[in-house]
Amino acid sequence: MQIGVIYPQTELRGDPEAVRQFALAAERLGYQHINAYDHVVGASHDNREPALWGPYTEADPFHDPFVLFAYLAGITTLEFATDVLILPQRQTVLVAKQAADLDLLSGGRFRLGVGTGWNYVEYDALGYDFASRGARLDEQIDFLRRLWSESTIEWQGRFDRINRGSILPKPTRSIPIWVGGFSDPAFRRGARRGDGFLFARDVESAMEGRERVRHFAAEAGRDLMGFGWELTANRSSTPSEMAGMVERWAEEGGTHFSVGTMRNGLTTVDQHIDFITDVARRIGLAT
Repeated sequence: MQIGVIYPQTELRGDPEAVRQFALAAERLGYQHINAYDHVVGASHDNREPALWGPYTEADPFHDPFVLFAYLAGITTLEFATDVLILPQRQTVLVAKQAADLDLLSGGRFRLGVGTGWNYVEYDALGYDFASRGARLDEQIDFLRRLWSESTIEWQGRFDRINRGSILPKPTRSIPIWVGGFSDPAFRRGARRGDGFLFARDVESAMEGRERVRHFAAEAGRDLMGFGWELTANRSSTPSEMAGMVERWAEEGGTHFSVGTMRNGLTTVDQHIDFITDVARRIGLAT
């Protein structure tokens, strides 16, 4: 099983030196990848109708994942994954270009995790429709793969179009697209279109979600041989509890695991590094 870390960007407050220190420590400890969450716009939750239910507000900082990973590709050998990029609030062709360049310049170290998000204020600010985000994401996944593989593409979809155009340079492979989420529409999308699925929270919820993905794959007649299963453990925990989740997810057939340090009351980069160091020692990555 491949084991990585989640960059705790909301708690390290946009500090560029923290980015460097944390990533280099993760690499030194033997972790193989680093995941990053994505938000372009934060929003106050006060007096909203409908209410905003997500965990982040206007006070939480987020790096742009493509810029963050491009920087880290130059100073580490880690692999990178968005967990998740909120794709329906972005221009599909531009994302195809950014992802292609990142994957090409990093030597094929990028995995594109995608999802629909929850912040309708963010969608409004970026000029995209929140209500149709699921349908748009389905179409975008298919469009991205064609943009990466065809020399000239003619595409007329519900949300995007291109008239005999292309992006260059192209990636040397079809960049893996993994789907994340918590609902049946997300599980169905992953089963039908994804190369893997990104679960969050804990092993129990991930196992429940995996059964739903398998259900929808069987319904669609899809063989999930080679499909990836990642658990990003973003619940508060001790290093001992986190190590236990790593071991249990491996026993359950997980292919990837990302160690999360957020929501544990850690306030400095050294404290976050100490946490991933303790976990690495407990699971045998570091001695």
